[in-house]
Amino acid sequence: MATTSHKVCIIFGLIALAHAAYSAAQHRAYLRLIESDFTRLPLDILLQCLLGLLVICYGVVHIAGAFKEIKSSAELENKNWEMLSNRQSFCSFNHRGKALFG
Repeated sequence: MATTSHKVCIIFGLIALAHAAYSAAQHRAYLRLIESDFTRLPLDILLQCLLGLLVICYGVVHIAGAFKEIKSSAELENKNWEMLSNRQSFCSFNHRGKALFG
């Protein structure tokens, strides 16, 4: 169940990422004005980007709900033996055999 606090986390993270992108563009423009080479972004912009990403990941994981287990036998646990031998998904009644041998 998605709570409003997790939605607020996602919104806050998106705002932080947008601000980090704007700051990076401003920094790049500033370097062009002073005619300096671009080597890397300042540490505060990188940290803001990383923090925004982590907050978004936290919010998305908690909104997504319960994850299904990744096992090949997970969906077969609540089926009995008679249901396992019945393979209806492999039956195809609409094929070329009717035209060839009809």
